[in-house]
Amino acid sequence: MSSLPPYASVGQRVWFYTFRYVICGSILFFLVAPILTIIPLSFNAQDFFTFTPEMLSLSPEGYSLKHYQDFFGSGDWQQAFANSFKIAPVAALLATTLGTLAAIGLSQSHVPFKRVIMAILISPMIVPLIISAAGMYFFYSRIGLQGTYWGVVLAHAALGTPFVIITVTATMVGFDQSLTRAAASMGADPLTTFFKVQMPLIIPGVVSGALFAFITSFDEVVVVLFLGSAGQKTIPWQMFTGLREQISPTILAVATIMVAVSILLLSVLEILRRNSERQRGLTPN
Repeated sequence: MSSLPPYASVGQRVWFYTFRYVICGSILFFLVAPILTIIPLSFNAQDFFTFTPEMLSLSPEGYSLKHYQDFFGSGDWQQAFANSFKIAPVAALLATTLGTLAAIGLSQSHVPFKRVIMAILISPMIVPLIISAAGMYFFYSRIGLQGTYWGVVLAHAALGTPFVIITVTATMVGFDQSLTRAAASMGADPLTTFFKVQMPLIIPGVVSGALFAFITSFDEVVVVLFLGSAGQKTIPWQMFTGLREQISPTILAVATIMVAVSILLLSVLEILRRNSERQRGLTPN
């Protein structure tokens, strides 16, 4: 419940505020505290992973943009950044297309074994990533896709498709199937019905799924380590290599940039969710 009823007892009021502000606040702090630690450290003027006395005293000499300059001036980091933006959008586009079609198909009442098919399609979210990566490695190496750009793209698309299926399926729950029948009775073909009737109503779920698929591909490191070559080194791969071979504070700057990108995408998702609820009449305008 979003608020307490006026007849709530003292015990109910105590539990309500304890749960909302103490328990939920503690969980939020536990999840966010590591991120809040990384962000100020990325502005450290020294090549340390700890807070210096100058930083603790809030002295201007303790802060610098040198690590961000190292990121934007490094050929390796910029190549990894470019690779991430070459792979993630294409993988998200494939995942969105396949996931949307699968969700629309599974929303039909006449489809048999829908639960089994749904479980298989979302299994990449459940199976440990290391197992999926190993399986993809052996399969792609046999068909010649291991170590190629399209091998990484297809693998990331497979990981992002379940997110699209879930978001679009949730949007299809409130979809009135009589609209498609009405369009068909007026002579519209299935393709026209999809783009003119279905897509405008489910577009928030489609875009949300696309953003989740993009984030999944952009942040993924295990599969790309198995399937990628030196030419497909992404930002997470470069960060993993930097932590393993040379501990550079530039990683903190990159992590802060990725946090900012994630916050931006999550904000877009929240806006789309609210617009979707208003369009479906779940919340007032």
